[in-house]
Amino acid sequence: MADPQSNARLRADAGAPRSGVIHVRTRLTADFTVVANALAQRRGSAVTVGVAVYILSLPSGTPVTIAALCAHFTEGEILISRALRELEAAGYLERRRERTPSGQIRTRTYFYDVPGGTPEPDPEGPPEPPVPPAADEPPAVAAREEPSVTLADADPEAVAVLASLRHADARLVLSEREAVRLAPAVTAWLAAGVAPAQITRTLTTGLPDRFLTRPASLLAFRLRETPLPAPPPPAARPAVPPLQTCDGCDRAFRAPGPGHCRDCRSARTGLPAAA
Repeated sequence: MADPQSNARLRADAGAPRSGVIHVRTRLTADFTVVANALAQRRGSAVTVGVAVYILSLPSGTPVTIAALCAHFTEGEILISRALRELEAAGYLERRRERTPSGQIRTRTYFYDVPGGTPEPDPEGPPEPPVPPAADEPPAVAAREEPSVTLADADPEAVAVLASLRHADARLVLSEREAVRLAPAVTAWLAAGVAPAQITRTLTTGLPDRFLTRPASLLAFRLRETPLPAPPPPAARPAVPPLQTCDGCDRAFRAPGPGHCRDCRSARTGLPAAA
């Protein structure tokens, strides 16, 4: 006789949705981060949301430079840079140039869990408040900024290579400032013996159909990350035959093996000596 079957629903299924995600939640008391739904459910790039949540989970003072983020994520510099720009445009990320009490200028990065908030002291390590410069104090940034370099100061051959890139790809149009910034890297390639045509091929081959950043940023990345080609091996010098002593006149001559010199061979054969 078959066992009786119950048609009653199991209690575990009570209230469970018929489709979609079913949350299995664990109450966390440590090592967790509170993220606003507006950020977690933000439409657009998943990389942007992932970078934002990762930064929120870090303690204050942790470096969040592009290099530091690229060391954590598998995405490359271009996608990480794009994510930071999107977060900055949305108000989550802010970069401020502030003066320390010692007079140095440095950039501080603020990350807001809700855009438009006001930075508050952080118990884990409050940032030093910006100190306004005195009225008679010269601005420190003027002494620390890099000297301006004009197009006339840049390597003309490197600038010519950069200017010619637009002929290979019409999208690679650079401003004067961008060309000046990229010229030293191209000069290094030229100094290493790389021909201008080869530099052009390296910078323009395999470009994406759509640029996610300025062309200059993409070119800078390629110039920095592409290893320089190995220099060509030196041309082999022709082998020089060893010196031999002529069996007829004891004159020294060069030949692969012993025998007669050119004059003795001519006298023996009756033919004029070769020039």
